[in-house]
Amino acid sequence: MSEKKIRVLVAKPGLDGHDRGAKVVARAFRDAGFEVIYTGLRQTPEQIVAAVIQEDVDVLAMSILSGAHNTLFPKVTQLLKEKGVNDVLVVGGGVIPEEDIPFLKENGIEEVFTPGTNTQDTIEFIKGHLKR
Repeated sequence: MSEKKIRVLVAKPGLDGHDRGAKVVARAFRDAGFEVIYTGLRQTPEQIVAAVIQEDVDVLAMSILSGAHNTLFPKVTQLLKEKGVNDVLVVGGGVIPEEDIPFLKENGIEEVFTPGTNTQDTIEFIKGHLKR
């Protein structure tokens, strides 16, 4: 019997119009054997949470470049809590200043991956921290 594939939703919250990094990460996740659902650009927190629930994912990986991470990431984690979703690992990545990372972690983001992070490090973090 094969092990259940890790299901990851890759999401781009807000008005960010660039998704090359998110697509690179999504491809790395697929190559690692994960099942990947990509929501596309310009997703609202409500759309992201609805997709997390509908797709029954293990991991939510959000990518942001717009600078709105301190608003949008906590909004997503707040909505997940309100919907009773507490078994999904939530990670973030993108252009996020180091000084903002503690705030994001206090608000439900398990780990933040900044530019230059090796995708294998992200994959290993997910494998080691799943909430299954």
